[in-house]
Amino acid sequence: MARASKRKTVARRGLMLVLSSPSGAGKTTLSRMLLTVERNIELSISVTTRARRPGEVNGRHYLFVDRKRFDQLIRAGDLLEYAEVFGNFYGTPRKPVERALKQGRDVLFDIDWQGTQQMRESARDDLVSVFLLPPSTGELARRLHTRAQDDKKVIRSRMGKASGEMSHWAEYDYVVINRDLDRAFADVRAILAAERLKRERQTGLSAFVRGLQSEL
Repeated sequence: MARASKRKTVARRGLMLVLSSPSGAGKTTLSRMLLTVERNIELSISVTTRARRPGEVNGRHYLFVDRKRFDQLIRAGDLLEYAEVFGNFYGTPRKPVERALKQGRDVLFDIDWQGTQQMRESARDDLVSVFLLPPSTGELARRLHTRAQDDKKVIRSRMGKASGEMSHWAEYDYVVINRDLDRAFADVRAILAAERLKRERQTGLSAFVRGLQSEL
């Protein structure tokens, strides 16, 4: 009887998982759930010019900078993408993402459609994009009011922009309707599991197969 071989790990390049949605459709909640249960994924910390909200910590939720520093990052090419959203600027630092991908770690992005378009142009092979939709506009409004992070004027603005944001759904690889949080979470995890197994991302697969063949 042939002796059982030790389990070999196949080297893999990490992927960039983007979750986008209109405000209130659930991307932030699903992102937090994903980071809790998936050990090999980390959140890309965006740099932003907006003011800190209650409870937010610099370096954990965002990197908070002024407009002058943000413009310096753009000129230096240190951002993978950037966009203006509701009068504030947001961007993705390049170096931490590239380092994680080379180490075989996945990076999660909570960004809008503008940022996703830019990422697609610069990192198509590494990008996996998921757009989250609410089950109804009524439910979207309810969630925005329930989270109590914004005043009524900001909520009206977010609702007014939701139609334009949702019009970009066809630009994404996957679309998940967030009717039920647990079901939506399971769908996102299934997408992540399948994308990790893509042949082109398993950079050590050729060596692994050669090793199997040598044992025959």
